[in-house]
Amino acid sequence: MPRLLGRASGLLRWTSLRLRLVVVFGLVALTAAVSASGIAYWLNRNTVLDRTQNAVLNDFRKSLEDSTRSLPLRPRCSELQDAARQMAAGPQNYVVLLIGVDRAGKDCAATTDKDLLTLRTVPASLRKAVGEVRPVDESNHYSHHLYWQRKQVGDTPYLVAGAKVIGGGPTGYMMKSLATEGQDLNSLAWSLGIATALALVGSALLAQAAATTVLRPVQRLGHAARQLGEGRLDTRLRVTGTDELADLSRTFNRTAERLEQRVEELSAREAASRRFVADMSHELRTPLTAITAVSEVLEEESESLDPMIAPAVQLVVSETRRLNDLVENLMEVTRFDAGTARLVLDDVDVADQVTACIDARAWLDAVDLDADRGTVARLDPRRLDVILANLIGNALKHGGSPVRVSVRTEDAHGAEAPAGDAAGGVEGGGTAAPGAEAGPEGTGGEGIEEAPGTTRPGGDLVIRVRDHGPGIPEEVLPHVFDRFYKASASRPRSEGSGLGLSIALENAHIHGGEITAANLPEGGAVFTLRLPMDASPLADSDGPDRGGRRGTTNEGTEGER
Repeated sequence: MPRLLGRASGLLRWTSLRLRLVVVFGLVALTAAVSASGIAYWLNRNTVLDRTQNAVLNDFRKSLEDSTRSLPLRPRCSELQDAARQMAAGPQNYVVLLIGVDRAGKDCAATTDKDLLTLRTVPASLRKAVGEVRPVDESNHYSHHLYWQRKQVGDTPYLVAGAKVIGGGPTGYMMKSLATEGQDLNSLAWSLGIATALALVGSALLAQAAATTVLRPVQRLGHAARQLGEGRLDTRLRVTGTDELADLSRTFNRTAERLEQRVEELSAREAASRRFVADMSHELRTPLTAITAVSEVLEEESESLDPMIAPAVQLVVSETRRLNDLVENLMEVTRFDAGTARLVLDDVDVADQVTACIDARAWLDAVDLDADRGTVARLDPRRLDVILANLIGNALKHGGSPVRVSVRTEDAHGAEAPAGDAAGGVEGGGTAAPGAEAGPEGTGGEGIEEAPGTTRPGGDLVIRVRDHGPGIPEEVLPHVFDRFYKASASRPRSEGSGLGLSIALENAHIHGGEITAANLPEGGAVFTLRLPMDASPLADSDGPDRGGRRGTTNEGTEGER
């Protein structure tokens, strides 16, 4: 793992913009320096070699003419040797080989250095070119010409040249060492290499300076963009200059200004919407109270009413209750949106709280409860009751009975913690434990009195609500907690307000918990509520819930699927 992290960090470094600029500058400078050095070396090499070569060849031609002019047509070998020494003694200091035919008709070869220059050491191509007789015409005035070529003997370069004296004279060859010129060219190559290296270093420094100049505004832009992403919409860049980076900074500032204005407008509209919903809900409560009272009176007198009127009365009563629940839910939603919802914590025996929730809504015959008494969590009992009422009611309405509710605790590592040591568990169809009703209804300052052996484990409280219905369609699962979401457009009207599951999720979040929904392979849906066993770190120290309402708020499900 450390090796992989090292490779990843190395890759990030190699792919940074600064490094890429330095590398590009370096490659361009290296290419330019190498090209310039190569061209300079090639030009100087040709100049040096051509100058030396022309001087040597001109001297050799003149010496060959002067030295062989006084020789007879068939000189003796000693005379050829003297002529060769005379030619080699010139200022160019080259080795000479003269080849002729003596008076007896024998070939004679006179050389000033038998180890270096003999007829065998002369390249065959040069010998052939020197011995070739060319026709004389207007474009060629001589039958023989001077020829040369370069060759390497060991590590030393040499210039080899040859010519035949016109008119039947001897053939002469010359071999001149180019070691001095080679050393000069090597020195020039080293100088050009050093210059290339210095140019590369200079280009790297220049690239670093250019990268700093270019990247500083980019870094400021990146920092400003991060601040803008964190919500600091008043972030602006200082604009200097008139180049492309300055234009980019101005564009960023204009974008940030428009974004700030847009967010302010949306925030103002959202605040106005929240105020409207809150004001409307508060304004509706007064007439709803009167309507509810009248509907309750009508419901009590429904048996004495005309049978033709009784259904209308029942409709008025049910719709009044539904409207009352909707107003209460809207008020609860406005509290969450405004951030005014607060926790009122108490020690809650979870099994008793679930039993009280089921009993208060007459669901004991339709719900199987698997929970051990003695598991106490520090939570807001009213909000826990709201969560349970919505989850269980939703399962009964859309999944059908029997609905199974299981309560477990998990430690910090996700392992199931041991249950409490209270006497016995709670199963569906049982009765609420004494004092359990104090959970949802009377949670002011009185907590649950813990019996001996009661435990309060750390970790998480996990409550699963499972039904045996057809499950939730896959396309609906991501939206089950959305406000007013309807799984089918063909039935936009339902008994619930469409806010219950959303409110349940918000109540879980305010505890630092979560609710998830899933389908089981064997059929049916399962909602999993996960809450911390102690929500004290999340509780507001300002006191009780300023927007809370005692008692239960949801008589069943408010979600749609």
